[in-house]
Amino acid sequence: MKTVEAGALAVGYLEDGPGDGRPVVLAHGFPYDVHAYDEVVPLLTARGARVIRPWLRGFGPTRFRSTATRRSGQQAALGSDLIALLDALSLDTAILAGYDWGGLSSCVATALWPERVAGLVSLASYDVIDIESQKDAHDPALEHAVWYQHLFQTERGRRSLAAHRRELCRMLWRQWSPHWRFDEATFDRTAASFDNPDFVDVVIHAYRHSFGSAGGDPAYAELEERLTRRPKITVPAVTLDGASDPLKPGGTAGQAAMFTARHEHRLIDAGHNLPQEAPAAFADAVLTVMRWLDDGQS
Repeated sequence: MKTVEAGALAVGYLEDGPGDGRPVVLAHGFPYDVHAYDEVVPLLTARGARVIRPWLRGFGPTRFRSTATRRSGQQAALGSDLIALLDALSLDTAILAGYDWGGLSSCVATALWPERVAGLVSLASYDVIDIESQKDAHDPALEHAVWYQHLFQTERGRRSLAAHRRELCRMLWRQWSPHWRFDEATFDRTAASFDNPDFVDVVIHAYRHSFGSAGGDPAYAELEERLTRRPKITVPAVTLDGASDPLKPGGTAGQAAMFTARHEHRLIDAGHNLPQEAPAAFADAVLTVMRWLDDGQS
């Protein structure tokens, strides 16, 4: 494990592959961590990629550099963190790939700083939160699937996450990946990341901000305003859906208009935790973007 000071954070990360390889940043989601990509990484490094896996803010060894920094989980903060990481590692560009919060942060970074992103792989396609639309009612089946987001709007929800973080997160793993049979060792390897002292604050703020029930950090106000304009993705991208992902019923193939460069959408036999359930399929999406870039087909 390595650590680098990057913007507001001291980011803990893993790095594999040749130092002069094409940089690929794999961003995890909630409630997961870098180990979601354990089986993806060797498939990428075998093809010459330099693979970087950061723990996101509020997870694992990543820490805020100042006690005065707001423990924000808003999307502009997550996207900014990835760009700060590229700066800290002296990377002009990288392929960004992620799912859940990692897909959100990768899409936000790509939409706001396309010149820093060589290509994108994203579960759930254009995974930038339309906060205004979050105020609308959704189908009851979807509202049922996102019960945790409603719970987190309350103080009772904060206390539940603080006191029962492992039990709650294990339940989400099972509900979101209904056909994936993971063992306790696999869960425990990731669950250690939930012991981060800022985990609860960051998670609760993320879901309250996305519901419009909590204000954002003023440092990201201009970026959040730009995101309300729904900037399109202008770099080569492969987008993915898990066929049994209950958080995206019907999939996201209909968002193709949000991608203006070369784009391919794939439906994978998996649930929400796609990199861990179908690592070969996730790796192939990244390798496809690498091939397009190497062939100049962007």
